[in-house]
Amino acid sequence: MRTPPGPVPVDGGTAELLADADRDGSWVLMLNGTPQSHVDLTDPAHLEFEYVRRIGHVLDTAAAPGAPLDVVHLGGGALTLPRYVAATRPGSRQRVAEIDQPLTDLVREHLPLPRSARVRVRAADAREALAALRPGSADVVVTDVFAGARTPAHLTTAEFVALVARALRPGGVYAANVADGPPLRFARGQVATLRTAFRHVCLLAEPGTLRGRRFGNLVAVASDAELPLAELSRACARDPMPSRVVDGHDLDRFVGSARPVHDAEAEPSPEPPEGVFGR
Repeated sequence: MRTPPGPVPVDGGTAELLADADRDGSWVLMLNGTPQSHVDLTDPAHLEFEYVRRIGHVLDTAAAPGAPLDVVHLGGGALTLPRYVAATRPGSRQRVAEIDQPLTDLVREHLPLPRSARVRVRAADAREALAALRPGSADVVVTDVFAGARTPAHLTTAEFVALVARALRPGGVYAANVADGPPLRFARGQVATLRTAFRHVCLLAEPGTLRGRRFGNLVAVASDAELPLAELSRACARDPMPSRVVDGHDLDRFVGSARPVHDAEAEPSPEPPEGVFGR
C-alpha cells in the first residue's frame, strides 16, 4: 500500500490514516480528530473497537458459520465490517452506502479491499440508498452513520426503520450503532422506535454505559424472527470488555415510557461530551 498522505480534506471535514503502533499492519481512520474506524490489513477478522466487535457477533450469528450473506452497510468509513464479512463469510454480496466520496477514495487507495471481496460502495445518503433497495433483498442491514459525532436525525425514526424492515428478507437481522450517555433518553427512544417494525429487539451494551454511568456505544439488534440470544450472550461475555444482552422484561424496563420517534420530531443523537472518543 502507498504511504498515507497525512490529513486530507473530505466532505465531512478532515480525514487522516494513522498506523496503529500496537498492531502491525493496522490503521486507524481519524475523522475530524475522532477515531472513526480501525482496520487490520493482515487480519481483517480482527475487530478492535468494542462496539464493532458486538456488531461482528450479530453477523456471526445471522446464519450458519461461513455461509455467505447479503449485507447492506449504511455508513462505510474504512470498510471494517465489509472486510470482516468478506473474510469470515466468503462469497457474501455486500453493498455500502457512504455519502463521503473523497473519504471512500482515500480508503480505497491506501487501505485496499481484498481482490476476492464482493463489496460495492455507492456514494449516497444512507436513507435514500435504503429506499432504493429491492424489497426483501438483504439478510442483514447494519447502520453506523455519523455526521460529525452524531447520528443524523432522519436515520433515527420509525419511517426509517420501516424501510429497513422492507429491505430485509424474512428472518433477516438489523444491527445499529446507538451512541448515547446518561440518562440514555436517545437509546430508550431508539428501542421503542425499533419495536414499531420488529417483533424481536435486544440491546448489546457494556454495563457501565447501560447503567448511565458513561457515554458509549450500544448496539441495537432487531428481527421479525427470534434472535439468537444465548449465542450473543456467550460471545459478548467473552469479549475483552464484556457486555450484556438486554431483552424481554429487562428491555421493557429499560424503555420505560419512551415513545417511538417519527420524522416530524426527530433529532440527531446526543453530542458526545468533551474527551470522549478522543475528541
